[in-house]
Amino acid sequence: MPRSKGRTGRPWRRLAAQVRARAANGEPCWLCGHPIDLTLPWRDPQSFTVDHARSLATGGAPRDPDNLRPSHRLCNARKGDGTRRRSQPLARTSRAW
Repeated sequence: MPRSKGRTGRPWRRLAAQVRARAANGEPCWLCGHPIDLTLPWRDPQSFTVDHARSLATGGAPRDPDNLRPSHRLCNARKGDGTRRRSQPLARTSRAW
């Protein structure tokens, strides 16, 4: 499957519009619970984006309406793809480099 993983074309735009309509009707960001300002430009960290409740990397369906949620761009980016192991400590580097 191409890199877009089903997130292009008319079917995706139709689903994204449905999720956007839910946000317009008052559904908040599913990650932080705050309302989403739909008038913000797409590059703004607080702008609207569609998030997958179960990430595609962990087997979530890309076009399943039950898997799609409204979120802020920043909240979605912070969540990541769900594959990073959080219990693993960061690598340490020596000071003598």
